[in-house]
Amino acid sequence: MLNGLIVLVALASILLAAFTGQMQALTDSILTSAGGAVDLAIGLVGVMAFFLGLMKVGEDAGLQRHLARVVGPALQRLFPSVPAGSPAMSAIILNVSANMMGLGNAATPFGIKAMQELDKLNSNPGTATNAMVMLLALNTSALAVLPSGVVGLRASVGSVDAMGIWMPTWFASGCATVAAVTATVLLSRLWIYRRTEPSPLTPGAAGGVGGAAADDVVPVEAPEARDPKRMRLWLGRLFWLVLAVLLARFVWGSRAEGAGGLVTDVTSAWMLPTLVAVLVLYGWVRGVRVYDSLVEGAKQGFQVAIRIIPYLVVILVVVGMFRASGGLELIVVGVSPFTKLIGLPAEALPMALLRPLTGSGAFGVMAEAMSVHGADSLIGYMVSTFQGSTETTFYTLAVYYGAVGIRETRHTVPACLLADTAGILAAVFIVNLMFG
Repeated sequence: MLNGLIVLVALASILLAAFTGQMQALTDSILTSAGGAVDLAIGLVGVMAFFLGLMKVGEDAGLQRHLARVVGPALQRLFPSVPAGSPAMSAIILNVSANMMGLGNAATPFGIKAMQELDKLNSNPGTATNAMVMLLALNTSALAVLPSGVVGLRASVGSVDAMGIWMPTWFASGCATVAAVTATVLLSRLWIYRRTEPSPLTPGAAGGVGGAAADDVVPVEAPEARDPKRMRLWLGRLFWLVLAVLLARFVWGSRAEGAGGLVTDVTSAWMLPTLVAVLVLYGWVRGVRVYDSLVEGAKQGFQVAIRIIPYLVVILVVVGMFRASGGLELIVVGVSPFTKLIGLPAEALPMALLRPLTGSGAFGVMAEAMSVHGADSLIGYMVSTFQGSTETTFYTLAVYYGAVGIRETRHTVPACLLADTAGILAAVFIVNLMFG
């Protein structure tokens, strides 16, 4: 489906640009989008290298076994083909958790790691499995407990109710997640997608995943090795005690207005460093050579960043062509009379249409809408909720699938677009209900 969609959008953009006299703008967009895709991928190198290094530290310390015991039973229902002890499960847990906390930069490397581990369970490389589609759908639905990034932006443009989008975002992203899971499961049962589903690998064929993995074997420590480990454990506890005291000092001296502003300040400034501390300390306390593991994981991250460049170039160039040709404006003019009937103003419609296509374009539209109409206007609340409760679908698809060379996406695109649509409609409903 993705192949046909790319061809359709590219050819339609060329014809539309020729009809409207925008061929020069289309030409410029092709060149700038191609360069921008490479710049974007290079910008991801450092983030992916470091966070995949952290993931490697957790793997070497047996993190997947412990996470699987705590959260695995719930996720196992969504990923029945993934063995409970698979490293994929711990990466999925970290990916979903980072998305829920609004840590987009950290969520992407964890999602890529999960996709790589899922690919090891794939009997037909190049074709998306049901588990891969589910992971993409969950990322597209962007279940957000705390949309800290959007809240921070609203505060920076002068909103007096920056946290006002918390409830709408939670509701809209929750509806999108339910739609994503439902659509993924139901579409996978259609004959056209069921016949292309890769058969699951046996535990032995997946490199021992699900069987007696090395992480499940608890090494017997020599008596002289226990004291250093106990000392590291107490030093780790001391670190968390000191950090808790410093956090209390930060909260006490904060000048944020209200509890909402305080929560935003804490999550935006403290959440990511705390995640780094958790993984580094977890590995160090359990005797992992943290530096060596970081370097080994970083090597993988660098290779992945280079691998996804071709996929990003194709997606972002086609999206840029569509925008430059005037296709977006044409759709807005055509559908705005109908969207007004459900409470979606024409001023917010471009944001709803751009969000699945381009993160930077949607962000620019959101910022412009809030500056023109006010962050605390109906339109301001609506575009903020769109940003917090939906994801850049085609960018995410290009990055995650590009990392493992998936070309046959099966029901990924319809499932993700249904999740996007559900998130937008839920956002329109709840924002009109609360602020209309």
